[in-house]
Amino acid sequence: MRQSARGLHALADRHMCQAKGDGMGISSFDIVISGAGVAGLSAACVLGQAGFRVLCVDPAAPVTDQHAQGADLRTTAILQPGRGVLEEAGVWARLGDQPSALQIMRIIDAGGAEPEPRVVREFDAADISDHPFGWNVPNWLLRRAMVARASELETVELRMGVGVASVLTREAEARVRLSDGTSHRCQLLIAADGRASPVREAVGIAVRTTRYGQKALTFAVTHPAPHDNVSTEIHRSGGPFTLVPLPDHEGQPCSAVVWMERGPEAQRLMGLSVAEFEAEMTTRSCSVMGPLTLASRRTIWPIISQIASRMSGERVALMAEAAHVVPPIGAQGLNMSLADLGAILDLARSDPDRLGHRDMLEAYHKRRHAEIAVRVTGIDVLNRASMVDDQMLRDARARGLDALYGLAPVRRMLMQLGLGMRRQDA
Repeated sequence: MRQSARGLHALADRHMCQAKGDGMGISSFDIVISGAGVAGLSAACVLGQAGFRVLCVDPAAPVTDQHAQGADLRTTAILQPGRGVLEEAGVWARLGDQPSALQIMRIIDAGGAEPEPRVVREFDAADISDHPFGWNVPNWLLRRAMVARASELETVELRMGVGVASVLTREAEARVRLSDGTSHRCQLLIAADGRASPVREAVGIAVRTTRYGQKALTFAVTHPAPHDNVSTEIHRSGGPFTLVPLPDHEGQPCSAVVWMERGPEAQRLMGLSVAEFEAEMTTRSCSVMGPLTLASRRTIWPIISQIASRMSGERVALMAEAAHVVPPIGAQGLNMSLADLGAILDLARSDPDRLGHRDMLEAYHKRRHAEIAVRVTGIDVLNRASMVDDQMLRDARARGLDALYGLAPVRRMLMQLGLGMRRQDA
């Protein structure tokens, strides 16, 4: 949907008036974004590219070098709809040849007495599309591309090392005081500030949290067998072990790994020597890629599900982990966030003069909340099934996987749902 000429002129007029503030020490923006993670930076780029004047703040500066202290070594699978959002914002072209295509999703049940494949099902993107399911990108690289793009846009101001200290909302506007003492007014405040969102708490939106007692180990590996653009998810107990394609590393095929286990077991694995860890991860992978060699440091993350009771409040929209958190199964996390952003963009473009108005935010809530609830519930079920230890339950899981995923119409439907396709889009 294209922004109307009237809307563009209105935005331009507001920007001219806002550039110098209001003479009272309070500057004005169309949109203030709390949070400069991948989701918040995406929003800054997308909404700035659309012509809105955006301020994006975060108490911590994004780490954009993979070797720097605190670098996020996780990767994110950007599915087809998400790529479209990033292309429109001018971010995708900055990633170069680093994104690795995800052509086939392979599910393996290895829940027998020994860790070896006993049920294998593959989902090929060619069955529903001319393009791969998605592309795997390192998080630090996404941040680097987004910071560079946002810095190019005259409509976007990034203010790192500064967070939201307080929020005051009124029917006509939101006022945000930052930790550096400055105050800003805006038509829309976007909370993209994580699962413990200060903005969400400030406006009193409740959340429901599910804790699994799990942690995820994330790292990169090399292996002798080529991945052939196949993402492999192996289920045994404790949670899935997932290998996701990356570009070659030092001449060797390379994959990102997310290894979910119950908390005590994850902590034990983190404490192993490199040689011991490599032996255990090779066994857990059923050696589907051959012996695995650690190619990065290990990081560990808690696993929860979380959903906010609403996607919006007065002059406030929640997106990404401020609104929903899911275990890393099925590449849904960031792609749900990009769907949030797409909905905000569509509604903001449709009537820029009503940006942040109650009607717009109610429409945003209705468009996103029900779908998110379904996805959070579905991923919760998949995660609990992947965690089971009892052999009888693991056997039942294998039979169910074999029967359900063996049906071509079911496979097709699941692929469409995973990409967020409507039936008529297929």
